[in-house]
Formats: sequence, C-alpha cells, structure tokens
Amino acid sequence: MATNLSIEPELIERALRVSGERTKKAAVTKALQEFIARREQKGLLDLMGKLEWDPVFDYKSERTRD
Repeated sequence: MATNLSIEPELIERALRVSGERTKKAAVTKALQEFIARREQKGLLDLMGKLEWDPVFDYKSERTRD
C-alpha cells in the first residue's frame, strides 16, 4: 500500500543514522515495529500487580525440553 507522509527531514535523517537502515522506508518500518512492540510491552507491564497467581502452581513441571 503506497502512502505519502510528510515527515520532518531531520527526523528521517536521525532515524536512518541510529537504525543503520539504508532506506527511508526501512527506517520507518523499523521505527513502527519498535513502536508497536513497546506499546504491547507496556500493556503487559500495566498488568503487573493486577493478576493473582496460584501459589501451588508448579510452572517447572510444565517445561519440556525437546
């Protein structure tokens, strides 16, 4: 899907520099992927302290090594 965006050239240049990507498209794609990952992680962190854990659950018994 082609999309035209007006992004500050200074931001694009910084994104290219810090990401190590060679193209603007790759830098923007990487930035979006990292943005989404951080927001999803934040959602998980927001659950900290809100979930009740079963103290008798043996999580080690659920592990398998294949």
